[in-house]
Amino acid sequence: MTTYALPYDADYPQVCLDEKLVMLHADVGEPLPVQPGQPERIDYEYERVGTANLFVMLEPLAGYRHVEVTARRTAEEYARQLQWLA
Repeated sequence: MTTYALPYDADYPQVCLDEKLVMLHADVGEPLPVQPGQPERIDYEYERVGTANLFVMLEPLAGYRHVEVTARRTAEEYARQLQWLA
């Protein structure tokens, strides 16, 4: 039986920690205004304005999720997440 197939046990939580680097975007132009029968229209063009790192901790069987956003992913940031989790 794999770890993720085990039933929920509050004494032994199955916590997943993942991270993801994301690009931050800004609109270049103003959206076209809403008109009768037309939703707001937004252009696909964007300007890159930086990056951010997402640390995601979840316990799927308990329905728990915690997300922390940091400016970058350093060893210190990672250690801080593990400390928070512990």
